[in-house]
This record gives sequence, C-alpha cells and structure tokens, in this order.
Amino acid sequence: MTSQQDIQSQLVIGEALARAARKFPDMEALVFRDKRMTYRQFDEQVNRLANALLGLGISNGDKVAVLFTNCTEIIESYMALCKIGAVGVPINFRLVAVEMQYQLEHSDSVAIIFGEAFNEIIGEIRPQLPEIKNYISVSENGIADTLDYYELIRNNSADEPGVYVSDDDPAFIMYTSGTTGKPKGTLLTHKSMLLSVIHFLIDCDVRRGDRHISVAPMFHAMATSGSLNVIFACGTNVILEEFVPQEYLNALVKEKINVAGLAPVMWIFLLDLPDIEKYDTSNLRVTSVGSAFVPVELKRRIKKHFPNINIYDAFGQTEMSPTTTMQLPIDGLDKEGSVGRRLLCVDARVVDEDDNDVPQGEVGEIIYRGPTVMKGYYKNPEGTAEAMKGGWFHSGDLVREDEDGFIFVVDRKKDMIISGGENIYAAEVEDAIYKNHKVLETAVIGVPDPVWGESVKAIVVVKEGETLTEEELIEHCKENIASYKKPKSVDFIDTLPRNPTGKVLKFELREKYKS
Repeated sequence: MTSQQDIQSQLVIGEALARAARKFPDMEALVFRDKRMTYRQFDEQVNRLANALLGLGISNGDKVAVLFTNCTEIIESYMALCKIGAVGVPINFRLVAVEMQYQLEHSDSVAIIFGEAFNEIIGEIRPQLPEIKNYISVSENGIADTLDYYELIRNNSADEPGVYVSDDDPAFIMYTSGTTGKPKGTLLTHKSMLLSVIHFLIDCDVRRGDRHISVAPMFHAMATSGSLNVIFACGTNVILEEFVPQEYLNALVKEKINVAGLAPVMWIFLLDLPDIEKYDTSNLRVTSVGSAFVPVELKRRIKKHFPNINIYDAFGQTEMSPTTTMQLPIDGLDKEGSVGRRLLCVDARVVDEDDNDVPQGEVGEIIYRGPTVMKGYYKNPEGTAEAMKGGWFHSGDLVREDEDGFIFVVDRKKDMIISGGENIYAAEVEDAIYKNHKVLETAVIGVPDPVWGESVKAIVVVKEGETLTEEELIEHCKENIASYKKPKSVDFIDTLPRNPTGKVLKFELREKYKS
C-alpha cells in the first residue's frame, strides 16, 4: 500500500494542495460569487471528488476532460484528477461541437466533467463518443444518464485518496491555442508545471497570503499555472467567470487584490474605463502581462493608473509549462521592449535555420531545454520529433539577445514578412502603430504582392470617438520606422479575431486578406 510519505516525496500537484491545507487550514483559498472556501474545505472537497472518481474505475493515466467556464468546480476537478494520477484534459468552452468532439476523441478521454451551460452541446456530440463511459454534470437540471457532481462528493470520503503519483507523470493534455492551425495536445507533467510555478514565484514579489484574481479562461496553460501559483504560495484565489472591465475593477477594490494577471487587450479595455482614477487600487502590487506582445506605451499607462504596481512581463508558451523568460520591474528603465531573461530552470539558445547559434544581437529562433519542456505532443510522434529536433524545443519565436542576456521578441517565425528580399517583423510595425494615440489595437500581416512578393498590411481598430485615415496612419509609421517597413495598406475593422487568451488569430486574417 502506498504511504503518505511516498506521495510527499514527489513534486506533484495534488500534494501541493494537501500541504497548504495542513499548514493553513483556515486561510481563505477560493472566492467565487458568494462562495468562500478555506484550504481545509477546498482540500476535503477535492478528496471527496477524487475518491468518487476512483470508485468509478478512473485510475492513473486515464484521461478525463473538464469543460467549464471559470468557477470553483474547474479547479476542484483539476486537483482531484491530479491526486489520483489521472490526466486532465481542459476543453476550450468556446469551441463548436465538431472541434470539441475532435479534442475528446483525440485525447482518449474516458470521462468528462462539465457545467450546466454545456448540457446541449454535450448531448449533441455524445452519440459520437462511445469511449466516454462517465458523464459528470454540475447541473440543477441534469440530463439523462449523467452523474451528479455534488451527489458524488456528498457520498464519498474526505480522506486523502492515497494514490502514488510520480512527478514525471503527465498531469494535463493542454491543447495549443491554434493560432497557426489545428490544435496539438501538449503533455505537461506534474514536475514541469510545478517547477515553472516555483521559478515564477522566485522572480515575482508574491507573498504568502496574497490575494490573487483570476479571469483568464482556466482551460489555458497560463491560467492553470496561475491557479497553481496561488495554491503553492498559500494565497487566496478570487475567481471571475469572465472579463467585464467594470466588474473586474470593482473586484480589485472590494477584495483588496494584491496580484493580478491580464492579457494586453484586457489591460487596454480596463484602462479605458471612465473615472478609473477615482478607484483605490493601492493594494495591487504585482501584475504579470503576457500571452501577446505588450507595447511599451501600454506599460506606461498601467503604471500611471496603478501607482504601486510592479509589472512582470511573462513570456513563454504551452509547451514550456508555460513561462520561459521574465522581465522584472528593476530592469524596465534600461531594457524597454524586452521580455527579460531566462527563468532559472530554462536553458535557451538563439539559432538560425540550421540550429547554429547566431551572433549576439542578430535575429534567430529561440529554442529551449530544461525540466519544464513538455513530455511531447499526444499521439503525434512526428510533430514531437520536429519540435524537439536535436533535443531542444523549437518555439517558432524570432528573438534577439543582447550582451546582458535580455531577450527581445521580434516576431513569430510564421509572422515574418519578406518584402523585396527584406525581412520585416510584424511586431515591430505593430509597436510603431501603437504609438498613435487613436489606435485601440492592431494586427500586421503580410499579403501577396505581385512585385515585392509580400507587402505589409495593417488591420486596425480605432478607439471609440476617434477618426483615423489610411494616409494618416501610414505617415505616422514613416515617422517611427524605416519607410520600407511601413504598411502599404490599412483596413479599419471593429474587432480583431482572437482566441480566448487574447492572441490575435493571424491565420484567419491572412486567409481573409490573401486575395
């Protein structure tokens, strides 16, 4: 029989929660709407669910899908699966039926835990999913042949399940965001996730008992990692179901939030709220920004309205569990535009097409090695071999590194525009466009050009109440970047297509404008 000592010897996610509950049982762990849970209550709830899943025959290595908007149940489900060695498969709740069916089939899920909002879509695809044996619903209006989440919890023990889990076992299959095409299932281990958390906490000024706020969708690696940050640091996680700028600001003040993380587009909408300067935001001490390029001008606006804040620019991707570099506040004045230096557990090189190191200061692809690298792409050995060529994970991100080891992201490899033989990096053009105060958001892509091969096109969303012409914006760019980099054409639209984490879906824009 497995002893608790065996379990505690491993760096595993379920034990991180158990440890927090032993040390701080009465500390507030979760807040969602009118629900508040201490660490003791949180851990007991998770144990009851874990024991219920064991009773259903779900065991180490089994894949279980989890489908919710942000709530306490999504975190409980992740933690319960981790405690029994099952593999959580977070499902993007914005997917249509056929996309959801693909991920459930591809992941070999044997069960799914889901919220009431998804009764209809689950009912639609259920006949095509014979491998899923158990449907567990959090619903007041349950559907036929579905197990009730809270009845399972009521009828099972709050004791630790006592299942041995190795820290090298997979904890999650995280599907990539699909900004470049079909999602891939990324296998992340307990160790890779927690080492990323530990090194994130080392670099950030996160303290025991800090109050965090979570609003990014929790099926995403960065948001899941953020929830683990809170548990590992023994803090309080205030959860919002979705990002509504005014509600978010109200929660920051009411809950006296110390730590927050937002994608750049969310910060833009938050800062555009009227009378934001009238709110007491003095408790907010730490924010991480990431998941998309962060304009320097945006960081200045954040500092203006949140005077006590320290901005940590986190950079990485799902396959790295997910953070790889961090720009610290102390570096900001001298290294504007950088995403910082490598985290302690991450090795990185900047290489050319043949994986040769490029000279310092030149642009190349950043590749990674270390204990936070994914275990591989699930059921995709060819994709894994391509990504892990030579034992290094190839990120697809184009960067340059300065003499002090600071990384400057130039672009996604697939986003580089080659016009007349010149390499033009979309992120550089976007940064120039953001210097125009009338611009709310922008995306720059390459479009076919019969003369130059490709030409630069800017797609722009203008701030409400402002007017801007194509000629004005191109002239503005000429004043901020070399003329050959300026957009040759500009389209103005109401909103940019984005995935749930805020990344612009540039492949959709390329498809739309390719002709």
